Amino acid sequence: MLIQIIGVGKLKEKYLTLGIAEYAKRLTPYLKFQIIEVADEKAPDNLSGAEVVQVKEREGERILAHIKSEAHVIALAIDGKLWSSEELAAEIDRLGTYGTSHVVFVIGGSHGLSDDVMRRAQHRMSFGRMTLPHQLMRLVLVEQIYRAVKINRGEPYHK
Repeated sequence: MLIQIIGVGKLKEKYLTLGIAEYAKRLTPYLKFQIIEVADEKAPDNLSGAEVVQVKEREGERILAHIKSEAHVIALAIDGKLWSSEELAAEIDRLGTYGTSHVVFVIGGSHGLSDDVMRRAQHRMSFGRMTLPHQLMRLVLVEQIYRAVKINRGEPYHK
């Protein structure tokens, strides 16, 4: 199975890159794992609504360029469905067994994801109603993917 995370923007914080690298290393015995960073659109803080849409569309084009036609896409969205770790594990297991062996999680930039990316996604997943930095979400997501793999294998994981 191949699991990819596509995220907008370059991760600069060392503590996040180290954490992600640790979980990525832990995943290597179980599946192929990749993180793809796409450039964020440089824009001032005070954008109009139309300008925000343009930023999301440009970032969305970059995201979609990396998604293969056979991939099952799960977009992270604050209005998405709340999944427990066990539900995420079950979905990954179901996809690997009956669906596709290529799963892509998409994390948007500071303005979110474009409508085109949201239409391409088969699922919208939320980690709760709190807004978290998209860079931090990469670490949280990769940890949850690792946890899902351990759940599916019936192996202990408590940290």
